[in-house]
Amino acid sequence: MPKRDVVVVGASAGGVEALRELVRRLPKGFPAAVLVVLHIPSGGRSALPEILARSSLLPCRHAEEGDHLTPGEILVAPPDRHLIVHDDAVTLSHGPKENGHRPAIDVLFRSAARVLGPRVVAVILSGALDDGAAGSVAVKLRGGTCVAQDPDEALHGSMPRAAVHSGGVDFVGPVAELAAILAGLVGEALPDPPADPSSLMKAETAMADLEPDALDDPERPGTPSGFSCPDCQGVLFQITEAGMVRYRCRVGHAWSTESLVAQQSASHETALWMALRSLQEKAALTSKLAEQAQERGHHLTAESFGGQSRDALEAAALVRDLIDELGGALPATEAVDGA
Repeated sequence: MPKRDVVVVGASAGGVEALRELVRRLPKGFPAAVLVVLHIPSGGRSALPEILARSSLLPCRHAEEGDHLTPGEILVAPPDRHLIVHDDAVTLSHGPKENGHRPAIDVLFRSAARVLGPRVVAVILSGALDDGAAGSVAVKLRGGTCVAQDPDEALHGSMPRAAVHSGGVDFVGPVAELAAILAGLVGEALPDPPADPSSLMKAETAMADLEPDALDDPERPGTPSGFSCPDCQGVLFQITEAGMVRYRCRVGHAWSTESLVAQQSASHETALWMALRSLQEKAALTSKLAEQAQERGHHLTAESFGGQSRDALEAAALVRDLIDELGGALPATEAVDGA
């Protein structure tokens, strides 16, 4: 009879401290494999395995292609690679980002739920926005169990709070209690496995793993939304799963509603800074041309260029005001702790 023997953990901003506390409390010989995703910059180096190893009785390292799921071992997603579960092993993928991240928590949770069903226990720790909420729903739909750090305890409570609101979380508590909850869950015998995973879960996992059949399929999950993908500008398709609305584009980039709003706000600010730079350059250039025309005695030309320079400066001032107003309205997107 199958047992709960795989723990998948997701963390983001403020998550390093929570991860250290969690693994510090896991006993030697913990009867489950532990897979960890922490949001980190794609071009950065992650020292997370070394950080966790200093606190844990369990061996900890970056996951490598084809690693088997070994009870009592912690595997960490390397930078810029999704960590995907296939049967009782893992694969690494440079697939499309989800919620702006690679590695993404939703990818790990969904892939584990797809192939392992009720054997999975998912853990959501401190983090900004809501990566992991859709993954928690996937775990729950396949008979797995989800626990979350108390949002009020987390340094950044947005991520565990979103998971709780998704309806996919079974236990909520401080990190100090989560390890005991995990110890009570893993190793338990499970009833008969649930029905096969949905076609949606299969398709989304395949997209994350860059499987050609999934990416080339002309039929996309969901319905056209009228919104565009911030990463590739393609049409986003709206997906509703267990009452939760999210979006995915034709090439596989995926967004929750909260992450989509945050990314669009960042894109708007970038566009405004580009407009401001262009206006200031135009003001400087036309001012210089006005001076040159004046020196040559071309007074009408000088006046024309001078007017263009003044108009550009006035427009630049309006854009600066808009940037200042937008800054006060931007959603929180806290930086992730370096690891």
